[in-house]
Amino acid sequence: METILETETRLGLKFNDYSLLERALTHRSFLNENPDQALEDNERLEFLGDAVLDFVVGAYLYHRFPEMNEGELTMLRAALVRTRTLARFAKELGIGASMRLGYGESESGGRERLPILCAAFEAVVGAVFLDQGLDVVEAWVHELIAPALEQIMSVSAHKDAKSEFQIWAQARFNKTPNYRVLASEGPDHDKTFTVAVEVDGEIWGVGNGRSKQAAAQVAASVALEKAETIEDAQA
Repeated sequence: METILETETRLGLKFNDYSLLERALTHRSFLNENPDQALEDNERLEFLGDAVLDFVVGAYLYHRFPEMNEGELTMLRAALVRTRTLARFAKELGIGASMRLGYGESESGGRERLPILCAAFEAVVGAVFLDQGLDVVEAWVHELIAPALEQIMSVSAHKDAKSEFQIWAQARFNKTPNYRVLASEGPDHDKTFTVAVEVDGEIWGVGNGRSKQAAAQVAASVALEKAETIEDAQA
């Protein structure tokens, strides 16, 4: 119970149901090595937390940037909820140190692995939502994403999704992504483009924008989210 209480303090939260926080910190490898314990791993809470985060971050950006177009909002959200960013939040909060991991996973550096930390952070969000509701989640998450957002925007990191997805696709498939315009709508002075990014003929993401370049960046952001989901599942 001490570890749970220490984690609660680091998170800056007060849980009503400690079993939710305990579950959020339990990796499947722990249950694999301890099948006699009547516990559940954090994967269901991760699923819930992922959905809650998408909403909370999306709503935050919508109100923070009332004049920003959908394409850039999408890219910013993708940058804020991606594996690397959420894992960094988990590190800042010391979540890795409190996780219940199997011996093998722990010895192989599991407490520092980005997919595990990201999943644990999402699971904690899910636990907070069930324990205390959306308002508490929003206040807690906003404190984390505000400085991260400033950093992302200061270097325009959210606008370089094409380069990042190309690096991933070449490493994974030894293929270069191809961008294809699916549609364009509206008058010449106010067109909206729909662009798809493909790898070896398979569509990985579709995006909309006021220019082909902007739409391609949104498509690449969507593709990166899909790529990171695949990496997480295989971790």
